[in-house]
Amino acid sequence: MTTLYLVRHGETVDNARHIMQGQTQGALNEEGLRQARELSGRMACVPIDAFVASDLKRSVETAEILAAPHGMPVTTTPLLRERDWGGFTGRYIPDLQGETWPDDIESLPALQKRARQFLAWVLEHYPGQRVLAVGHGIINKAIQAVHFQKEMKDVARMTNCEVRELLIGDRHC
Repeated sequence: MTTLYLVRHGETVDNARHIMQGQTQGALNEEGLRQARELSGRMACVPIDAFVASDLKRSVETAEILAAPHGMPVTTTPLLRERDWGGFTGRYIPDLQGETWPDDIESLPALQKRARQFLAWVLEHYPGQRVLAVGHGIINKAIQAVHFQKEMKDVARMTNCEVRELLIGDRHC
C-alpha cells in the first residue's frame, strides 16, 4: 500500500477575496504562508518519501515549505491542477450564484478521470511509499471521491493546509 498525505495549498490572496482561481497560478498570502509553516512543523517528523504538487504556484510554494525540513525536492504534475473553471475564472464567487454555467468549465467526469489518473500515477511512481501531495480544494475532493467510491457532494470540503491520509492500492485505479 502507498500512503498518500493529501494537502490543500495554503490560503491565497484570491481565496481571501473570494475570487474563483481555477487554474491561475495564485500566490499565498501571509495567512497561507503561516498555515504552510505551521503544517511544516507538524509534518517535520513524519517520514515522507516524496513530495508532489500541482504545477500551479500556490501549491508548489506550499509543497516547498513542507518539503524543506525533509531536505527533499518537489515534483510537479498538472494532474493535480485545480478544476478549470473556464469563464468563471477570476470572478467574485458570490456573484456566480444562480448563473448558468459556461460550456468551458471542466466537467465532473473529466475531473474524476484526472483524479483516477493521478492515483494511478502515484502508484506507478511511488509504490509502497509515503507521498505528500499538495493540490487544490476541488481536485482533492475528486481524488477522495474516486478513492472512497463516493459522490463528490459526499466528500467534506478541505480547508487550507488541511491534510487527509489515504491508503491507496491498485483497486482504486
